[in-house]
Order: sequence, then C-alpha cells, then structure tokens
Amino acid sequence: MSRPDMGKLTATGGVSSVEGTGGGGITPWALISGYGSRDSYGANAHYTQLSTQDYTLKSYGIALGIADRVELSLANQEFTGSLAPLNALKIRQDIVGVKVRLTGDAVYDQDSWMPQIAVGALYKRNNGIGGLEGLGVTNVKQLGAKDDHGMDYYLAATKILLDQSLLLNGTVRMTKANQMGLLGFGGDKKDSYEAMLEGSVAYLINRKLAAGVEYRMKPRNLGVDNEKDYYDAFIAWFPSKNLSITAAYARLGDITVFNPKNQRGWYLSVQAGF
Repeated sequence: MSRPDMGKLTATGGVSSVEGTGGGGITPWALISGYGSRDSYGANAHYTQLSTQDYTLKSYGIALGIADRVELSLANQEFTGSLAPLNALKIRQDIVGVKVRLTGDAVYDQDSWMPQIAVGALYKRNNGIGGLEGLGVTNVKQLGAKDDHGMDYYLAATKILLDQSLLLNGTVRMTKANQMGLLGFGGDKKDSYEAMLEGSVAYLINRKLAAGVEYRMKPRNLGVDNEKDYYDAFIAWFPSKNLSITAAYARLGDITVFNPKNQRGWYLSVQAGF
C-alpha cells in the first residue's frame, strides 16, 4: 500500500455527498471513496454548492479510502439565506465520518444478487447561527432543538448490475438530525432516533456518464420546521478517474415556518482525487 494503484473501475468510488461520504449527492452508498483496490488506497476532495430560491448550501471536504474496506471523511457545510427575515442567516456545521465495508463486492459479485454492504457513522457539530442576533437567535437550541451536536448511523447496500448498466442502492439511517443537523438534533416534538429510508437508482449511460434519481426520508422533530423529504435527479460525468462533475435538480421542501416555500434548485459538485 505504498502507492495508490487506481485499481477500481471508473465511477465505482461514487461521488461525494453533501455530508462528505462516498455515494450519491444526498445519500451514502456502500461503495468506498477513491480508486484504491484492496491492496491500496485512494482519496479525494470535493466542493459542492446547492442553490434554491432562498438558500445556498456549500459543502467541501476530503475523504480517504483504505484497502477498499474503510472510508474516513471530513466535511464542512455552510448554509446561508437570501430572503428576509433570513437574508443574513449563516449556519456552519462540521461532519466527521467513518464507513466500513462488511461484505460483498458491488462490482465483482456479478454471479450473485448479494450487494456490497457497509455500515457507517457521522458525527456532526453545529457551530451556531449567525445573522439572526437581532431576533435573539444564536443557537439551534433556541429554535427548539435539543442538541447542537449528534450522530447519524447508517447501513447501506449497493449493487451494480453491469449487464443492465444499473446501480441500485438502499440505505437505512438512524438519526435525530434536523435538516441534516443544520437546525440541530432532536426537538420539541420528538427527541428519539428514527429509522429513515434512502435510495438511489443510477443508469450507466457509458463508462464516463451516469444519470439517476435519489430519495431521502427526513424526520420531523421541530415545531418551527415542518421538514420534508429530499429528492434529486442527477447526471454525473467522469472524464477520468481523477475528476468527476455532478449536476442535479433537487427538491428540499420548505425550511422553517419563517419561509414556508417549497425549496428547489440546482446542485453542482466537483470531486478530484485518485
């Protein structure tokens, strides 16, 4: 493992999600980031921006894949508003992730329906709310959240059907995070872990291009936020193993009762690595 071997097939490291994990844009897959084979390692860095009518989410970070078995990731999210009274809003969140492949191989087990299965955890710390000091709000707890930090746990299963040019993924996430943690964890309505379902389907148009859809179920813990499930439709381009560009159209639902508008917009992510 002294040097990276780039031994995995193009696109089989996934892209970087908005939380830094390898997978789709909004949900982790069982695939391990990077192109290192079982005898090597790989890593990548990403920058992602999602802009809706009234908000912008930026995410950047790094991920390391070791022996196609373990993934370590670091990400930072910055969420800002553009519409009064939230036009000065700024929320930052740090995310540390770990993922471990348990069994299966999404690519090479083509003679079996057994998917690649991985477990993962994400530690998230919300760094407070900026821009709302005039309203007396500086912390997510003032919006009803029980904590400003928390853990997500997930189990992901991914299968690539090469003959059909399909990637299928299903994820179950145990979480208390409100809007991924940007509005804290737990709330005045509920403060317990719930199992949320997530899924992705991608069609591999060719070796360098994939298109698909994703879905992510969300909890509803806060009285000030009638949180909605996330959806997106994406296209990902892999001009080489060192670079990927993903564009998507996303629907996030309304975000807080202060702006009850169905938020939807464009997502663009660039990932570079080996």
